[in-house]
Amino acid sequence: MAEMETKTGAVEEQAVQTAQDTKFCKHCGNRIAAAAVVCPQCGCQVEEIRSAETPQINITNTNTNTNMIGAVGRMKNKWVAFFLCLFLGGIGAHKFYEGKIGMGILYLFTMGLFFIGWLVDLIALLFKPNPYYV
Repeated sequence: MAEMETKTGAVEEQAVQTAQDTKFCKHCGNRIAAAAVVCPQCGCQVEEIRSAETPQINITNTNTNTNMIGAVGRMKNKWVAFFLCLFLGGIGAHKFYEGKIGMGILYLFTMGLFFIGWLVDLIALLFKPNPYYV
């Protein structure tokens, strides 16, 4: 008999524990887990979805470039480069002006990349802003 009472007590304890870990769905009335947000039986939302708190982000940007906005490199005049390219483009004078010594030497030995590079540079210089940065 004592064994029967122990089993009955254990079943009652388990029922109380289960009742504490569950709740009822507001829409269909079925018993669901206490942490459930959506009812697995009917698919309705039972509670508001709790979103994680947005973390505070501190940005410490000490980049203060007061020289020129968006300017990187050395400033070059568009028209000086254009006229150097127009008259001395075959020997790469505009490339030497821009500080591109390697390309200047290449233009010097190939006559402006066989005048194709000279023509491309001439057109490209027309569309650059004045001043432009190299």
